[in-house]
Formats: sequence, C-alpha cells, structure tokens
Amino acid sequence: MPQPTPRKAPLFTVTADTLVAVDFTPRTGNRPPGPYRRLFTTPGARAFTLGNLLARLPMGMFSVSAVLMIAGARGSYALAGAVTATGLAATAVVAPWTARLVDRYGQARIAVPATVIAALGSLALLLCVHFDAPAWTLFASYAATATTPNTGGMSRARWAHLLKDDDGALHTANSFEQAADELCFMLGPVLAAVLCGTFFPEAGTLAGAVLLLTGMLLFAAQRSTEPPSQRRARTRSPFRAPGMPPLLAVCLATGAVFGSMEVVTIAFADAQGHRSAAGVVLALQAAGSCVAGLLYGAPKPSGPADARLPWCIAAMATLMTLPLLAASLTGSLPLLAGALLVAGAATAPTMVTTMTLVQRRTPEGRLNEGMTLAVTGLLGGIACGSATGGLLVDHLSPAAGFGVPLTAAAAALLIAAAVPRPAGGAGL
Repeated sequence: MPQPTPRKAPLFTVTADTLVAVDFTPRTGNRPPGPYRRLFTTPGARAFTLGNLLARLPMGMFSVSAVLMIAGARGSYALAGAVTATGLAATAVVAPWTARLVDRYGQARIAVPATVIAALGSLALLLCVHFDAPAWTLFASYAATATTPNTGGMSRARWAHLLKDDDGALHTANSFEQAADELCFMLGPVLAAVLCGTFFPEAGTLAGAVLLLTGMLLFAAQRSTEPPSQRRARTRSPFRAPGMPPLLAVCLATGAVFGSMEVVTIAFADAQGHRSAAGVVLALQAAGSCVAGLLYGAPKPSGPADARLPWCIAAMATLMTLPLLAASLTGSLPLLAGALLVAGAATAPTMVTTMTLVQRRTPEGRLNEGMTLAVTGLLGGIACGSATGGLLVDHLSPAAGFGVPLTAAAAALLIAAAVPRPAGGAGL
C-alpha cells in the first residue's frame, strides 16, 4: 500500500484563540556554509587568527608612525626616510635568520622573545626622538625592530599544517591571509596618522608596539595549532630548492610594483595639490586587492598553481596600464583613484598563487624560512621600486612614473613565462 506523501510543516497554525509560530527551517536551514565559514570551523583557527591580526596590524603602522614622529620632531623628511630605510635593510638581513630559528625551535619559543626585542626597539626610538638624542641613536633603535617575526608567514604555516590534506581549503586560507595583509596595510597607515595627529607624535609608535606584543602573546598561546618544530631537519636551504630562485625573482619584481606605485601616487597627488588625499587613493588600491583576494579564495582553484601564476601576473600587468593611462591622458586624481581600485584587483591573486608555490617549493621543516625569503624579496623589490619611481618623478614627471609598476609587472611576467615546468613540478 503506498505511503501518503508527508506534508511540509506550515509556516504557522491558527486555532480559535492562539497563533503559534512553527518551522522556519525550509527557508534558512538548507544553505551550505561558505568556504570561509568552513575554514574557521577548524579547531583553534579563530583564536590564532585574532592574535595574528592584532600583531600584524602594526606592520602597516610603524613606518608611517616613524616618519611622522621623526619629521615632526627633527624637521627632516630626509632623516626620517633614511631611518626607515635602514630598518628595511636590517629586516631583509635578519628576518630569514629569525624564521630559521622559528622553524627549528617552534613559533612560541622564538617569536615571543624576538617580538619583545622589536617592541623595545620601537620604544627606544620613541624615547630617543622625544629626548632629542643624537641622530645615530635613531638608526640603531629602529634597526632593532628587524627582529619582528613574519607574522603573516607564521599564520600561513599554521594553515599549511592544519590543512595539509585539503588543497582547496588551503587555497581559501592563503586567500584570506592575503586579504588580511591588504587590510592591515590599508588600515595601518590611517590609524597611525590619526593617532599621531590627534594625540601626540609618538602615539602611533607606542600603540604599534603595544598591539604587536599583545597580539603575539595571544598568537603564541595557541599551542594546539602550532606546527611541530624541526630541530633535526637536515634539508637544503629553501633558497636552493628547485624552482625557488625564479619564484623569488617574481617576488622581487612584484615588490617593485608595490614600491613604485606608492611613491609615484604620492608624487602625483602632491603635484595636483592634494597630497593629503594620497593615503585615501592608495587605500583604494589595497581595498581592491583585499576584495579580489577574498573572491579568488572562495571557489576551488582550477588547475595547478604553477600554471595559474603566469595568468595572474598577465592580468596584473594588463591592469597596470590603467593608472598610467589615467595619469597621462587625464591628469585627474579621482580617475586615477578608480584606476588603482581596479588595478589592485590583480595583485592579491598573484600574491596568493605565489605564496602557494612558495609553500610547495620549500623543503619540509623550513616553511617559515621559505615564506620569509619571499617577503624579503618583496621588501627588496619595494625598495628598488621606490627608488626607481622617485627618479622618474624627479627627472620626467609623476605621470611618467606610472610606467615603473607597469614595467615591473611585465618583468615578473617574463620571469614566470620563461621558466619551463618540469614534469615533477620543480619549476614555477
């Protein structure tokens, strides 16, 4: 005998004297969770992410805070720029060694004392500026901040440890981390400027040091998600791993895109009489990258990462023509802002795919070191791009300077396209 078809529960039932609400499940209960919601159901993920974001936010604050503090007290942007450049150079040298120690002895044992040293360096810089100490003390103090651990790299290492058997989820995690980077570098300078302008010139540096130390203590306390240390690892240096040198060259060229774009955009806004708007314009580029990173991480990746990278870089090189055209043909700052918003959409997918390849190319047990080498390449590219962009601005024009990020993106594309992919996947 056929069974009667079950009837759906009504939305509500009316009796003689009451109105009873019942089942709303058909409307909301069948929607599957999105990739980012599933990502943060991983045990311990929310806790270490919160601490890492607090520790990462000052990365976008320190240089701006230092420039505002030093220039305001000493009246010299040249001195402020030289001090921050010294810190950048020191970081490029010290960061890979710090990352190597993190891999060998564990994140908590190394990152916390390294962060304490960096925070003390920031406080020393603050005191030296406040009490009008000799200029050389500023360089020495800021150089001490080079021990700051690669917070983004350590977070990515945790995701790689937790999601090592799920490439799709790891792709989503890397996309989230890139979006977090963009968000921190978008909000950090604004927060620094507000603190220094509203309270006192040293407020940005002080707040950055407190956030860095607090966030790192919270992050390091999450021991359940920490990757195991590799004290006995006897693997080759990540720099010598197959496929890593050209990948680091791509990082160098990509960093030149970022560094030159920042300097040239500030110069262009200054030439238009709107220097104060440069931060907002650059924030739009970071916003475009942040949104693109989240969208890029939502679907499962199609094809291997080494095949996707040239396409991502090609999109970045193509979109870098927009700021050049907007500046050269119109001279309009609002149009440039819109062009940067669109151009930024290609940088996050490029960085997500690059970091995915760095994770795969790095020998086992040295993941933090491998990702820190990639960040060092980016920092070197930023320095080179800043210098080159400044030269073109001084000798030609701010509009012509937008040719530097376009050229750097084209160079990254040539590097990625010129390296063949071996059958074993050792190349890009």
